[in-house]
Amino acid sequence: MEPLKHVQKEVDEWITQHGVRYFDELTNMVLLSEEVGEVARIIARRYGEQSEKESDLAKNLGEELADVLFVLTAIANQTGTDLQAAWDSKMLKRTERDHQRHQNNPKLK
Repeated sequence: MEPLKHVQKEVDEWITQHGVRYFDELTNMVLLSEEVGEVARIIARRYGEQSEKESDLAKNLGEELADVLFVLTAIANQTGTDLQAAWDSKMLKRTERDHQRHQNNPKLK
């Protein structure tokens, strides 16, 4: 099974077996924003210039990124978006559009 199709199926099964039903799209969009904010907080404090609080030390960046992926996947499921097809299409576009641009960027050398 293609990886993103597997993720979409796993999220759908979890929601229907444990979460009762999908939250509506607007609620999930707000939840996605909240989860991205948690990732931003870790990045700002652990890798940026902000001081990390004692309460932040136990936060796991990987788990927060997984929360983002879960909610993003739920939104894709409920809107009928095939993430694998979208990913494949976007990666092809990025490769065609950006390969030479990045290779020739003196700022990246």
